[in-house]
Amino acid sequence: MIPKKPGQRVKTDKRDALILTQLLKNGDIDPIYVPEPEDEAVRDLSRARETAMRDLNDTKYQLHAFLLRNNIKYGGTANWSLKHMRWLTEMVLPHPAQQIVLQELIQAINERINRLQRLDNELTHQVRKWRYYPVVQAIQALRGIRLLVATGVIAELGDLSRFDHPRKLMSYVGLTPTEHSSGGSRKLGGITKCGNSRARRLLIEGAHSYQYAANISKELQIRQEGLPKNVIDTAWQAQLRLCKRYQRLMKRGKHYNVVVTAIAREMIAPFV
Repeated sequence: MIPKKPGQRVKTDKRDALILTQLLKNGDIDPIYVPEPEDEAVRDLSRARETAMRDLNDTKYQLHAFLLRNNIKYGGTANWSLKHMRWLTEMVLPHPAQQIVLQELIQAINERINRLQRLDNELTHQVRKWRYYPVVQAIQALRGIRLLVATGVIAELGDLSRFDHPRKLMSYVGLTPTEHSSGGSRKLGGITKCGNSRARRLLIEGAHSYQYAANISKELQIRQEGLPKNVIDTAWQAQLRLCKRYQRLMKRGKHYNVVVTAIAREMIAPFV
């Protein structure tokens, strides 16, 4: 991202310092945001929790594929429930080697479940002592954003006050469309996908909840308890607007993924 003149063959620390100073003075480059050590620690814990969830899902897929190869199907309705896990532990396969594979996979799933629970408890405990916990509480007033999602988004974005306009935050997470316009023609493409990919993915996950009609559920009401009235009012206005926009875009024939991405982009506006 640093401009470089063609044919520039001499590189020294002194020249680099002078060039960076001149570029910064002219506004050609922007200073980066350096998070505090406490913020990085919470971000590492949040990422570790996400890795544990990914490992758990991968192990479940392996067990499901193993049963599928052996033409074994579960007759119940809810997979990975207590009843389903009991059914797995009581299963007896025809070959001893297959039985060992089954037991190892079941044990790996139990270990990963316990690991995920430990990280969930630790993240819930640590975030309450975090300096950005009031911000985490405030954005939980929005529909589709619970504690783990709110913590992950704030841990990745850091200080939101450095964005003086919602469009800058939208661009930072890569949710703005690409554009190639010239003269009287204007052509918009897919999103840029620049910036922090994890924050973008978390926002898109939360945007799926706006496909339903606007409503204050019991869980959302509990999350909003104790928050200022202006925060609750802003969250309700955002929910009304985003639910209507979701239905409007779907009626126009837009693809489901395009609609969800558009909703995720506008979910950021109340953050700033």
